[in-house]
Amino acid sequence: MLLPDLRQQVLEANLQLVREGLVKLTWGNVSGIDRDAGLFVIKPSGVPYADLRVEHLVVLDLDGQVVEGSLNPSSDTPTHRILYREFLSIGGITHTHSVHATMFSQAGRELPCLGTTHADHFHGTVPVVRELTPAEVAADYETHTGHAIVETFRERGLNPVEMPACLQRFHAPFTWGKDALDSVKNAIALEVCCQMALGTWQLDPSQSLLPPHLLEKHYLRKHGPGAYYGQKAPA
Repeated sequence: MLLPDLRQQVLEANLQLVREGLVKLTWGNVSGIDRDAGLFVIKPSGVPYADLRVEHLVVLDLDGQVVEGSLNPSSDTPTHRILYREFLSIGGITHTHSVHATMFSQAGRELPCLGTTHADHFHGTVPVVRELTPAEVAADYETHTGHAIVETFRERGLNPVEMPACLQRFHAPFTWGKDALDSVKNAIALEVCCQMALGTWQLDPSQSLLPPHLLEKHYLRKHGPGAYYGQKAPA
């Protein structure tokens, strides 16, 4: 079996979606990549999470060719492939239809940074990715979804490490991270921040953005060369 350790991590990441309440039915998938091997592992399409086993996961190369696995890979595999190909710093991708983040996606509403919880994970406003054109949907829906995400980040000058999330118009969120489990963590954070934003606007519809000095403080104390949150790795 190829990439047994990566397979195990991707399995755990997919099962974590269920434990965290981020998926219903089979609405979601997680993948992880081995950059040295040039291969990524992803959940098979339509397999219930309760039935999912490590041997069910599908291994593909960055051309989208199945290298190992007897089941069809996730229908979102082409999107994952494009993101891995274009965002070289990422090691894992999560796609869910979690309720509150999907509300923002369907409404085409960006998620502004309203508080420090958001700033701990996302360096600013989480962007909405444009809707796809009829021609793009007809030609290759999932591949063009990946291209539209990359286009949004390039046009806005966004760093996918600093902004590990987006909201696909009319669809749902995508998040990513240093590995599969990290991408799930960011999916959890995105869902909670969307829920918090909706509640904040209910209490105060005029609530403005978090002041820049607080945004920078909270983001940088967890990320970057001067980060001091958490424990240092053992020497």
